[in-house]
Amino acid sequence: MAKEIAKTLRITQVRSGIGLARDQRRTVRALGILRMHHTVEQADTPVIRGMIFKVKHLVKVEEI
Repeated sequence: MAKEIAKTLRITQVRSGIGLARDQRRTVRALGILRMHHTVEQADTPVIRGMIFKVKHLVKVEEI
């Protein structure tokens, strides 16, 4: 039985969170993004995908 390799997502903030609703700013922070052009790697899970969907206009996502 082969082990499955978990997919990883590379998430980069490309737009500012200034003037956004508080829940969107908190979602970006919960993803681990601290500032503009900051990139984090997260596991590809339904929870992370939902968070990305909520702030899709602020981030760029790459599958690695």
